[in-house]
Amino acid sequence: MTREPLQPVPSVRFREAFWYWLKLGFVNFGGPAGQIALMHHELVERRRWISNQRFLHALNFCMLLPGPEAQQLAVYIGWLLHRAAGGLVAGIFFVLPSFFVLLALSWIYAVHGNLPAVAAVFHGLRAAVIAVVALAVFQIGRKALRHPLKVGVAALAFVAIFFLKVPFPAIMIAAGLVGLVAGRLWPKAFALPLAVEGTTDGAAVLDEDVPPPPHARTDLGRALLVLATGLLAWWGPLALVAWWRGGQDVLTQEAIFFSKAAMVTFGGAYAVLAYLAQAAVEQYGWLEPGEMLDGLGLAESTPGPLIMVTQFVGFLGAYRHPGELDPLLAGALGALVTVWATFAPCFLWIFLGAPYIEHLRGHKALNAALSTITAAVVGVILNLAVWFGLHTLFATVTEKTAAGIVLTLPRLTTLDPLALVLAVAAFVALARFRWPMIPVLLASAAVGFFFRLFFG
Repeated sequence: MTREPLQPVPSVRFREAFWYWLKLGFVNFGGPAGQIALMHHELVERRRWISNQRFLHALNFCMLLPGPEAQQLAVYIGWLLHRAAGGLVAGIFFVLPSFFVLLALSWIYAVHGNLPAVAAVFHGLRAAVIAVVALAVFQIGRKALRHPLKVGVAALAFVAIFFLKVPFPAIMIAAGLVGLVAGRLWPKAFALPLAVEGTTDGAAVLDEDVPPPPHARTDLGRALLVLATGLLAWWGPLALVAWWRGGQDVLTQEAIFFSKAAMVTFGGAYAVLAYLAQAAVEQYGWLEPGEMLDGLGLAESTPGPLIMVTQFVGFLGAYRHPGELDPLLAGALGALVTVWATFAPCFLWIFLGAPYIEHLRGHKALNAALSTITAAVVGVILNLAVWFGLHTLFATVTEKTAAGIVLTLPRLTTLDPLALVLAVAAFVALARFRWPMIPVLLASAAVGFFFRLFFG
């Protein structure tokens, strides 16, 4: 394959991107599906900073990495636009507001044990997030599933992960292998989609025919420098914590455990929840049984990736085992250590791998595999949308089938009518009237809070 010449990226002002990534950090509710929807709506549909195909190409790569795929997608696009500085700004702002919000909520939880006021604030917001996620499935699906075979891949992926509980990495690997084989048999069916007519206006800044930028070079020296810098940035501060506190201290244990977890957290927070809960409750004694779900509820109700639930674990673990430190200081340090260990490697994965992924955009076999992964991703996002919708609109029960498959089923008599009305209204506002995302989210939150406050 002939390598594309390196060219300057068409201009998006760094200041404009800076303020967008900061704003995104305050409104990126709804887990990975909602966050991907927010970025797709703003960056592909509205601002036209990146084409749909390049967005999906980046998303496919991020879905294959350990860690939060939506935050890594932000890092990728920020890096593509403004080099490492853009990636750092995008990735840090993606989690920074959530860090401070969860720090406060974790302290309230540790001291008071229940959060009725917080639940009231986020009651309506979670309903609107259902609309955001549904819109993501619709928008990404209609662009990625332009052939019946891809629709079948998406459906099989949904069944595999929602009903059969097949591990997320296995679904992605299987989809990629299917694409490699099927791409040779039906090349047109498994090509990456270029665009969907009528969905965007004009060319994107990072359009499909725009070559990789100069900072996307793929020489070995650059890769080794990025690897060394990334490892030092990741492990350097954690090594200082271990030197200061000693090997048996809770902060050192959290640094080591969550760094290891960061390398195996494929499939997002839901997929790794059981692994984290077992270690936090049974191995280390940081949490009581059932508290992991409380933490996940807080992470779902605040901006930022759902994997921020690790911050909740880190805070409570250090707060309850502070040693000679003040409990609040220990908890804050535990939260900081946990977030650093969880997210620092995300920048390394992107800065190290993205240049190679950019230069492989024209590879037909790889594109066939990635387009099939895109179809499977639609099924995975649909799984997240259904999961989130069930837990927001209904009380749910867990049942085990004769085949040993655990199903989460809604109790239909527990439908929350207010949440349903708000979800439908938010979807209509976003999809039909194309209202901006932030006013819709804020309005839904305000209505939900008012009804919960006055009517219970």
